Amino acid sequence: MSTRAQVRFATREDGVSFSEHPDKINAQFYVHSDGYPEGLGLDIADSLVMNNNPILNWEIEELQTLHGDLEYIYYIWQKYDDDTWISIFEVSNDSYCETCHQYTGKKGEDKCIFVGTPEKLLTKYGSQEDESYYKLNTNNDG
Repeated sequence: MSTRAQVRFATREDGVSFSEHPDKINAQFYVHSDGYPEGLGLDIADSLVMNNNPILNWEIEELQTLHGDLEYIYYIWQKYDDDTWISIFEVSNDSYCETCHQYTGKKGEDKCIFVGTPEKLLTKYGSQEDESYYKLNTNNDG
């Protein structure tokens, strides 16, 4: 089963929280598989930290496109001459009622599971091997 996600680009603005869905986005991409933070999240952070490494298999979409099968939504917050930040939301799909053992059809709240810089995402979701790759070499050899 695929882990679907959307990647949305938003402009950093005063008064707009990184931990809430913004009202405006500039572009969005659909990703059909590996949309979890340890996959897509690391790809996005790596692309930003490592000078725009390309990310394969992104489908550009119209801004109004909605998907009912998403598991994650990513926001890449940018502003000229300012740091780039990333927010990751775990999408709440139809709720299952444990009491009546039926789907309620009511969509719950999406949960913000990460807010931070690409470097912080690499540290949080990357393996120990990956982390050493992104740290500066500070020994006497360089």
